[in-house]
Amino acid sequence: MSNPSLVLPSYGGDCLTSVIPVLLGVESRPGATDMSWIPTSFDRRLPTVLLVLDGLGWSQLQSRLHLAPTLAAMPAARITSTAPSTTATALTSITTGLTPGEHGIVGYRMHMGDSVMNTLRWGNEGGDCRRTFPPHIVQSCPPFMGMRVPVVSRAEFESTGFTEAHLRGVRHEGWRAASSIPVIIGDLLRRGESFVYAYYDGIDKIAHERGFGEYYDAELQVTDELVARIAHAMPEGTQLLVTADHGQVHVGSNTVVLDASVTAMLTTQSGEGRFRWLHAGRGARGTLEQLCRELYGDIAWVVSRQQVLDEKWFGPRVTADTERRLGDVALVARDAVSFEDPADSGPFALVCRHGSLTADEMYVPFLVSQH
Repeated sequence: MSNPSLVLPSYGGDCLTSVIPVLLGVESRPGATDMSWIPTSFDRRLPTVLLVLDGLGWSQLQSRLHLAPTLAAMPAARITSTAPSTTATALTSITTGLTPGEHGIVGYRMHMGDSVMNTLRWGNEGGDCRRTFPPHIVQSCPPFMGMRVPVVSRAEFESTGFTEAHLRGVRHEGWRAASSIPVIIGDLLRRGESFVYAYYDGIDKIAHERGFGEYYDAELQVTDELVARIAHAMPEGTQLLVTADHGQVHVGSNTVVLDASVTAMLTTQSGEGRFRWLHAGRGARGTLEQLCRELYGDIAWVVSRQQVLDEKWFGPRVTADTERRLGDVALVARDAVSFEDPADSGPFALVCRHGSLTADEMYVPFLVSQH
């Protein structure tokens, strides 16, 4: 597509899918050969911590560097997230080193044939889906190239279906308070671990609930202090890498309720507010696409499933299982709006959102610091 504000993932290059193959030394892996995007201070020989800060986009960080002196001092590269730019998809691409088309976790709410499943909760309106849709079958690719690495993340995440899907077989080092993260990481490195994966979700939580402003700025400052404490806890001769899964867009109350003429053609919806998949009833696909272009073409990229496949939004290879999970027409928000799905609800209205292919959502930092 010609619109310059559309940012497609750089699969095979400066993209989240390249991080783990590069860090773990799998040079022969397709997509892991281009290392030109990595800051020159990176040293593969050093014991390494990869810290993923959920929701910290490149542009959000760049405009607030004065609030984050630790992050600001680290050599930096700008890389792309995945399509969609959402947590479930991007985290799975980080850990597996694969495109969404290969690993198959293609969104926050994913069409599974006879129902739509929330991939982060691994459930639907009927409850937990682990028996109906076993995570190791839905997403069968091993994380970290099959290596059993230590993962430092919230303890309550360990037993979830999504964890089984994207972190199967790892060694969990759970934390219940963020203050424990530096302590755990330092201990792991002193015990001789060569690679540690860590995850912190504070920025994403605050952005969703509070939007940009003083709460977001306060959380960024706390996160920067956390990074400084992690760096301080790491022994000499180690390195800390920091990245994120996606950025954010402040949407607020700009929610678009689909016109009744559109919903009359649908069997269901999936995806997320800024990358909304519409599943058409029999024979309605072409009419649905044209109607959506007329109604929403001024605020969103309206694309067919075939166009998404042809333009390789989900990568050059899309499995048959993955393709079946896609809708017929996607509304990919260009403006600061979200497309409502009445079946998608949560404890509060989301202020900041992500999922689309705008620069604010797609570009994330890749930072390096040696100790």
